[in-house]
Amino acid sequence: MAEERIVSAENKDFAETSIEKTLRPQVLAQYIGQDRVKNELAVYIEAAKKREESLDHVLLYGPPGLGKTTLAMVIANELHVQIRTTSGPAIERPGDLVALLNELQPGDVLFIDEIHRLPKVVEELLYSAMEDFYIDIVVGQGPTAHPVHFPLPPFTLIGATTRAGLLSAPLRDRFGIVEHMAYYNEDDLVEIVERSADVFNMAIVQEGAHEIARRSRGTPRIANRLLKRIRDYAQVADQAAIDQAIADHALSQLQVDVRGLDSIDRKILQMMIDYYHGGPVGLKTIAANIGEENETIEAVYEPYLLQIGFLKRTPRGRVVTPAGYEHLGIPYSEN
Repeated sequence: MAEERIVSAENKDFAETSIEKTLRPQVLAQYIGQDRVKNELAVYIEAAKKREESLDHVLLYGPPGLGKTTLAMVIANELHVQIRTTSGPAIERPGDLVALLNELQPGDVLFIDEIHRLPKVVEELLYSAMEDFYIDIVVGQGPTAHPVHFPLPPFTLIGATTRAGLLSAPLRDRFGIVEHMAYYNEDDLVEIVERSADVFNMAIVQEGAHEIARRSRGTPRIANRLLKRIRDYAQVADQAAIDQAIADHALSQLQVDVRGLDSIDRKILQMMIDYYHGGPVGLKTIAANIGEENETIEAVYEPYLLQIGFLKRTPRGRVVTPAGYEHLGIPYSEN
């Protein structure tokens, strides 16, 4: 059975009392960063509200931790509708999807995280649901089996994925709004860290916020996770505020270096240099050498190493760049 959560966007009292008490922003005005995506969505949402129509289906893609789930909830809040959340792996059978769709009210949002992991038979059922707001299902077995035409209210499907390339063309083409979530810049992350520190009732000086932002891999989820751990170090040390010194000390203890690389990132680069002269090295070989899954390396570690120029892809495999060598303090020489 598909896992499902229902979040109401109608309760204004809840929004007013808790809007600043959560790390998740509730409306677009509170959502920090991703300005291009926000500006486009603001237009689409306002137009849908003026036409009194459901918002077109939305696909959000990009590396993990950039706020795709949060943005889906913000969209529902801006539309003043309910959002039902689930994930691709949780919808195992067509009946699970039918149950979810059956609960939707006109204009509601259905959010499917990891949508690239939907079973094929479920994905195919989505086509008519997204395009024409109906599904055809077969009821019964054997001689008693018969098709049933099941109309649906207009709704908005929001899909999120870290691997847009794994979506089939028919599914991808049914999303009218496709938005790429990019890594955050340092200034936006500083603002996120300062807001989160305020939610935690923890004082933080700007230098401390900058130090955390600089080492957060351009990712709000990581920034908030690091802030929580640094808060622990500061409280144990009886320090009233997080400054650069305590942030640097805590991050060093957490093995997060000045560019945001953790022990696994450095292990990948070091292994490639020590065993394969910096590459090219295949993904499966990297995974086998460091004891991680292929998907974890490709979705979690590799995107940031590519983004900061420490790693590059070639037709023959991954290669450590001169900048990667320099970061590890290893002299670079052409192979």
